[in-house]
Amino acid sequence: MNFGLSEEQEMIVETVRAFVETEIYPHENEVERSGIIPPELGDEIRRKCIDLGFYACNFPEEVGGAGLDHVTFTLVERELGRGSLGLTVFFGRPSGILMACEGEQRERYLLPAVRGEKIDALAITEPDAGSDMRGMKCAARRDGGDFVLNGTKHFISHADVADFVIVFAATGEEETPKGIKKKITAFLVDRGTPGFEILKGYDSVSHRGYHNCTLNFTDCRIPEAQVLGEVHRGFDIANQWLYGTRLTVAATCVGRARRVFDLALPYAAERKQFGKPIGANQGVSFKLADMITEIDAADWLTLAAAWRLDAELSADRQIASAKLYASEMLARVTDEAIQIFGGMGLMDDLPLARFWRDARVERIWDGTSEIQRHIISRDLLRPLGA
Repeated sequence: MNFGLSEEQEMIVETVRAFVETEIYPHENEVERSGIIPPELGDEIRRKCIDLGFYACNFPEEVGGAGLDHVTFTLVERELGRGSLGLTVFFGRPSGILMACEGEQRERYLLPAVRGEKIDALAITEPDAGSDMRGMKCAARRDGGDFVLNGTKHFISHADVADFVIVFAATGEEETPKGIKKKITAFLVDRGTPGFEILKGYDSVSHRGYHNCTLNFTDCRIPEAQVLGEVHRGFDIANQWLYGTRLTVAATCVGRARRVFDLALPYAAERKQFGKPIGANQGVSFKLADMITEIDAADWLTLAAAWRLDAELSADRQIASAKLYASEMLARVTDEAIQIFGGMGLMDDLPLARFWRDARVERIWDGTSEIQRHIISRDLLRPLGA
């Protein structure tokens, strides 16, 4: 078991961390205040990422990506987690699901996304269908050589800056051991398509500047050529993609927690009360010990899951464990950091209150903590017939 990073991985970690510190940190306070990313700033971040050679680093070299393995890409996501999500979204990592593009779709969607010429967004969640993806009501019916899409999606991240959206819709029903379930198909839908409307979503306390949107489809006609993958097989594509995003959530939670810890540790060593540093008191020093132990545990759990993917081993349970533990760890670490800073921890002069608020959504999106526990427990019990 080798827990060290290669020389190349060390260089990548240092490069991405420096990028976040120099290109992301300086803009965070303004984004937090306004909730807005000026288009020119997003374009600048994207251009600098392309110049560095990191854009679409999660894609294989044969389509123009950097071809990073899962462990190295997870390290990239960990370092990006230190910065504002509203800004780091422009450090492009297109949806891996686009590798399902075929024929003309590659020239129209996949390759422009990899080159940074187009931005994609994924549309799965609906007002009445979150964790229960197969309960979605957004539906597409065949009409000649097209599909006609009707319905609503919400909580769709960064759709406001996307050039096209990967939309999942019900296209039929099937009998399963658990009753009638929807058949799901994925579609590539361009911004500006008649019948497709992108609306401002909800104001969120978490990740300001990283907007969610509501998508309305009203008799939106989509050519069959824009079906991604196979008709009725969208559920399989989505599940494959979701495991990757859960690993990303785990990695970014680790990165964010390390940034929080890097603020709390020197403060505990320098801040004096009753004539000595507050870190000299076990009430504070033990908090630091628990924080770094949990951060390291989440880090290794996340990298171990990524390693299993690189080794082509099953990793569903390990990814679920990483997402569950890292997201809940971040909540505990940010809360303890604020406790160490006392009242100042809640002031806008420091980013701790932002990290504290941002941490809350990590236990919800890309599969709630309860869904992760379900995945883990079923993986343990199913082989025993329970």
